[in-house]
Parts: sequence; C-alpha cells; structure tokens
Amino acid sequence: MVQGLLFKKIKMSQVFNQEGRLMPITILNAPQNVITQVKTLQSDGYSALQLASGEKKRLNRPQTGHLKKAGLKINLAHFIEVEVQEGQDVSLGQKLNIEEVFTPGELVLATGVSKGRGFAGVVKRWGFATQPKTHGQSDRERAPGSIGAQTPGRVMKGKKMPGHFGAKQRTVKNLLVVKVDSKKQELWVRGAVPGHNNSWLTIKKTGKKKNNFVHLEEGLEK
Repeated sequence: MVQGLLFKKIKMSQVFNQEGRLMPITILNAPQNVITQVKTLQSDGYSALQLASGEKKRLNRPQTGHLKKAGLKINLAHFIEVEVQEGQDVSLGQKLNIEEVFTPGELVLATGVSKGRGFAGVVKRWGFATQPKTHGQSDRERAPGSIGAQTPGRVMKGKKMPGHFGAKQRTVKNLLVVKVDSKKQELWVRGAVPGHNNSWLTIKKTGKKKNNFVHLEEGLEK
C-alpha cells in the first residue's frame, strides 16, 4: 500500500464531532498525484514510488526526459518519494486518489516549509526575555545581551543570535485524519501544518490509528 501523497494547503477551519467537541482542522487538497518512477528491490535495492503533482511552465531537459519515460506530457513541478509494499500493482503514469491511501481515524505526519518571517531579533526568533527598561539603559530592551565569556574568547558555535526566521522544512507528527472527501480530493486533519495557504506538503501515514475515533457531526462539517 502507498504510504503518502502530495497535498496543497487550502486553509484552516473548525468543525464539531458527534460528541459536540470543537476541533481545529486544516483542509488539504490533492489535485493529482501521478506515479513518475517505480523503484524495486531488484533495480534499486528497496521498494518505493516517486510521485509528482502540480504544474509549471518550463522544465529542464533531464526533467522532461524523466517524465517522457513515464509517458507524461505535462510539466509536473513537485516530486516526492514514498514507501510502497513490494508487489503492489502500480504502473508509470498512474494517478492515485486519496481514498486509496487514507482513511478517517488514521494518524499521519505532515512535512512542509514553514512560513518565512525575514530577519528577526532574538526576542521574536528565540523567545528571549526583554531587558529592563530602566537603570540607565534606553535602547537595549530587545538586545541579546552578552554573547560570550572571556574564556574561550570567542562566540561559541550554535549561539542563539538574530537572523533569518522561518522558511525551513518542518515535520508535524501524529495529526489525526478526520475526513476524506473523495469528490473534492480533500483531506481534513486535526491541528495545524507547516507553511502558508497554497503551499505544498507531504502527508505520510505513520501506521497508527486513533483509538475510539469519533466521526464528525453531520451537517456541521463546514
């Protein structure tokens, strides 16, 4: 069985389950997931699938040739590799739907690029406390303070300093799948995922299921 798919983040919302509990959710959409490469134990030493989704105007020649081998004429933009069981009946160019991979009640992990927040100081970037506003200082409230000791006479590697904040790959684990919409190809997960709206994420199964999963309240799903 395929263990993951590529998704596009649509928005966040909230829903009620059948117990009347409010749940924050993230709505994800899988417009198309096409198999562009099949890796096997004989040829590659392990079993996996390369999936692609999204489109862009131009590809370089290696990418064009790679997609041509799969019999595809569309310019796919995003590629991932996911695990698959050996002997799975799959073929190049095959499109995968979310209902074939995910079911409500499963736990998944989401990997994406977090929101970029530009150059930030230590208070915003690392949560440092501000310095006193009195006792002789006027413009050092959000400064980091001392960054090193007399010995060894240098700033230690890994010191928390001002710098570029965000825009890094992050993974959120144990997100609960609360709904799988096969018509709209949408996946609803409880909680937040990395990235801004319209960003791309990889959603993979963890092999775990939520005990005593409670389905959504009918008529209150949006």
